Amino acid sequence: MDIYDFALQMEKDGENYYRKLENACRSEGLKKIFTMLADEEVKHYKFLEKLRHKSALPQFEDTAILNDVRNIFVEMKDGKDVPQIGTTEETNAYRKARDIEEMSRDFYLEKAGEAEGEEEKLLLKILSKEEEKHLHIMENIVEFVSRAEPGKWLENAEWHHLEQY
Repeated sequence: MDIYDFALQMEKDGENYYRKLENACRSEGLKKIFTMLADEEVKHYKFLEKLRHKSALPQFEDTAILNDVRNIFVEMKDGKDVPQIGTTEETNAYRKARDIEEMSRDFYLEKAGEAEGEEEKLLLKILSKEEEKHLHIMENIVEFVSRAEPGKWLENAEWHHLEQY
């Protein structure tokens, strides 16, 4: 299996996992976030297909996912949509998503280091940065659902640190 086969499958698996989380989630806010993350994985898949065929180097659409996630958390706070995580299984599912994002980020960084062309190297680094954003989102969700009183975390969350990604 070559790098593109592996990466395409990784993105498809990521999309499917986020759709599964979305369907199992009871919080409308978290559902929106998981939908956005699944849609982002679809964008990555299409981007990788273009990169693989190298007919022309693809342009990567910059997304506002971090800002959108911050807005969803503000809406959740204002609307009192505080997720009630009923099982450890749910929290573990979010941890798994976080770990998958970390693995994806590391994979793209490693492959960027092995890339022969500068353009391909740059594009793989861009994908790594996108996965870093997803990782950061999932880290915050895991922190949120792991707290004894998630509502207090949501109330105090500023999300100002998201701009660094």
